[in-house]
Amino acid sequence: MLKIYQIKKVNYGKITSFGHFIKTEREKRDWTQTDFGAKIGINSSAISRIENGTQKFSISKLKKLAEVFEIDLQKVRDLFFADKFAKEAYKNHCSDNVFIVAESSANYYKNINAKQGKLEL
Repeated sequence: MLKIYQIKKVNYGKITSFGHFIKTEREKRDWTQTDFGAKIGINSSAISRIENGTQKFSISKLKKLAEVFEIDLQKVRDLFFADKFAKEAYKNHCSDNVFIVAESSANYYKNINAKQGKLEL
């Protein structure tokens, strides 16, 4: 059976970068950078650089970030990879069409994976 994927549109609010997302969520909780860093296992100077965009957040810390903020891991992943993709597209002077093509490519890969998981009896 071929699985049909529907993309659920989720409103993530106005997020300017992944670092901005982290800063906003940290400030909502009234945590200092030191407080937050202790919870996630990153020193406060690295937190500052992540929030201002001069240091990348480690992909290996995404699950811990979701736990600390009590936010769905999928939302955290979406924001992380969307930011990463947008930075690459901007850095490489891509047009806005790149996002349409990327969505089409993502749907292609989902369908390929769904077909590979199909069992014929």
